[in-house]
Amino acid sequence: MRKIYLLAALLLILGCRDEEVGAELPTNEVSYAVTEISFKPELNASVSDEIVLDYDGMQTFTAAIPYEVSIENLIASITLSSDGGFIQLDGSAFQNEVTAHNFGKEVELEVFNSDQSNSWNYTIRLTYFTGLPILNINTDNIPVDSRDMYVNGTLNLFGGLNYDDIDNSAIQIRGRGNSTWFLHPKKPFQIKFESKTNILGMPEDRKWVLLAEYSDKTMLRNKLTYEMGAMSSLDYTPTGEYIELFLNNTHQGTYLLAQKAEESSNRVQIGDDGYLIEIDQQQRVDPDDVFFTPTIFTQEYNSNVFNIKAPNIGYGSPEFELIENHINNFESVLFGPDFTDPDAGYRAFVDLDSFVDWFLINEIAKTVDAKWYSSIYFTYIPGEKIKMGPLWDFDLSYGNVDYADSQYVDGFWVKDNLWISRMFEDPYFQALVEERFDYYYNSLGYFNQFIDDTSSYLNSAQEFNYGIWQSLGVYVWPNPVYYDTYEEEVTHLKQWLSARLNWLAQEF
Repeated sequence: MRKIYLLAALLLILGCRDEEVGAELPTNEVSYAVTEISFKPELNASVSDEIVLDYDGMQTFTAAIPYEVSIENLIASITLSSDGGFIQLDGSAFQNEVTAHNFGKEVELEVFNSDQSNSWNYTIRLTYFTGLPILNINTDNIPVDSRDMYVNGTLNLFGGLNYDDIDNSAIQIRGRGNSTWFLHPKKPFQIKFESKTNILGMPEDRKWVLLAEYSDKTMLRNKLTYEMGAMSSLDYTPTGEYIELFLNNTHQGTYLLAQKAEESSNRVQIGDDGYLIEIDQQQRVDPDDVFFTPTIFTQEYNSNVFNIKAPNIGYGSPEFELIENHINNFESVLFGPDFTDPDAGYRAFVDLDSFVDWFLINEIAKTVDAKWYSSIYFTYIPGEKIKMGPLWDFDLSYGNVDYADSQYVDGFWVKDNLWISRMFEDPYFQALVEERFDYYYNSLGYFNQFIDDTSSYLNSAQEFNYGIWQSLGVYVWPNPVYYDTYEEEVTHLKQWLSARLNWLAQEF
């Protein structure tokens, strides 16, 4: 019986083998893998030396493309592992070494076999120039040499891999700033579109500022503070993105294109009857500005004014008298005998969360102007409380000033602000500050990573920027220290911030 079973099994195996032998075997599929992509000078007039793309071994080809190359009109040479493949770029047929294509954005490359029954997919990501968006402003060579007079111009933005382009947009441009305008060769600007415009992913608006970041050789201090503000309870903090600026085809270096600190539906929101106030120096206000001088504050700081940035009102108007009276009443209570009373004291006038966060961010950064001098913003909507913010102007912060004690990591600075120092006499306010400080102190690792990531992003840009301005390793007002390399400047910022937070941790 056992022999019969063995014989049957043998016959079954042989039968299966016969079926396999008789079956049609699949043919080997021909591979059409991409082995190389390049841009050759003989095919591209703007290419001086052949550019061969790097391959990550998976599906992405990358390269850095010089500024003089016409990245939006290039003819590629694509080598396949086998002849006969059919190529598409961004879904359109591509004839190798013939078809010009726009490589300014991420390009999807797909290779099909001869009957298009199979395909291989790749991505081409080219970094143009420094990798930052490129802003070209043309004024027909009319110089932009005034903070008061706009010059008409045309703006083109190459957004690169991450942002949308803007083509031939009519704008106006003028200078901006105070010390940054008068003391430094790399000038800051303000631009104004004809209508509200979305740029670099930021909410649409008409006015934008181009911060030169000349005295801040890390070019990080404003951006770092914007990040802190975004983490805070402040209603609004400006944001900005780095760009390469070309003015009348001349490279001006790396700028931070940022939102302007102003009333707007996408910026400081104060409704129909609210106020945006900037504490500033009287010598710096414009002739058309409307301001007032609170009795108590200006007894201490007699050169300061409270400049009404919004709304547009006149002296003696009901709106003017309302805000002037409200601030005077607030100060009278703040410096009155019952100021700590939860209901009748200063707390009835102010949004404590915004005051605490505004103070801590400025004290951490030891912002020289925030003690009393300028760029101190707050809002007031009738029927609501006074709120601090937005944050503004941090290039002379984090130790980057040589004419004040705010350069040192130890010691308080903004705590001596007239309003803040009085609030610290209230144990309730001090307790809020101490509790909230832990939030920022525990974020030091995040801040350091943000500095590392952002400085790495700027690495190529800073080389071109300092190639133009030659400001590394030399004194630039008001640097207390300066270093020969960008990396050393960044390291100093990180060390200063860490030491500053550690000193404050001992106090709070």
